[in-house]
Amino acid sequence: MTLFQYEYMQNALIGALVIGVAAPALGIYLVQRRLALIGDGIGHVALTGVGAGLLFGTSPVIMAVIAAVIGAVAIELIRERGRTSGDLALALLFYGGIAGGVVLVGLSDSTSANLNAYLFGALTTTSRSDLVTIAVLGVAVLITMIALRPALFAVCQDEEYARVSGLPVRALNLLLAVTTAITVTIAMRAVGVLLISALMVVPVATAQQVTRGFRATMTAAMTLGLFAAGAGIWVAAVADTAPGASVVVLAIASFVVITLFAAGWRRIRRTRPEPVPAPEPPEVVLDRS
Repeated sequence: MTLFQYEYMQNALIGALVIGVAAPALGIYLVQRRLALIGDGIGHVALTGVGAGLLFGTSPVIMAVIAAVIGAVAIELIRERGRTSGDLALALLFYGGIAGGVVLVGLSDSTSANLNAYLFGALTTTSRSDLVTIAVLGVAVLITMIALRPALFAVCQDEEYARVSGLPVRALNLLLAVTTAITVTIAMRAVGVLLISALMVVPVATAQQVTRGFRATMTAAMTLGLFAAGAGIWVAAVADTAPGASVVVLAIASFVVITLFAAGWRRIRRTRPEPVPAPEPPEVVLDRS
């Protein structure tokens, strides 16, 4: 008998696979823009939404979506205006989000177990309705990232060039912010707000070790995210470990193994002697006398 015969493990596996492929598809754009930690910042803001939902007796997930979208848009507007650096804006969201969430959860009647479920994930408690929400939003994010890849790539590489080319830069930047907030919210059930950025960044960083070109890196990152998600759920089922943490540990382990392999392969190529070209045969001159 296998644990995957149970509905809760099937829900956990499907939810993890959806998030595992959608998060790197978005994360590659965040890495290009040097905003690798934005997922953590938005995740902490989402925790404030969770606290508000628990305090006022409304859906914590819906409140988390609202808070995450507001935080993501705020980061983008602050970054665009240039009055505050991106790092400082993220720091404000980090501290303000986690502090607000803890205060609101403390004011509610919820136990620390409810808070831990959002901090570290509780994928095995995913219901069918939660799974439908994760699948719909995850597929929407994935389709958007792939369909708008040329425009989003141009904006992430050079905003001024993209603006001169006639692309709606502000709209695309806000789209990235909103999709980041959505991805953070659906990933919150899988790995928790403290580990959200790992699924967005680590597969991308791993793929960059062995690929060249944006499209190849994006494809490899999505494949690695899918592998880490599926294998992480399997390890969690066998070893009785936390599913979210198992997924992230496998993603980081893949990064270490592939980085070492790539470094060794490059060293071998550098030390391999260049082949000596064969000497050309002497030119034969015909005597026409």
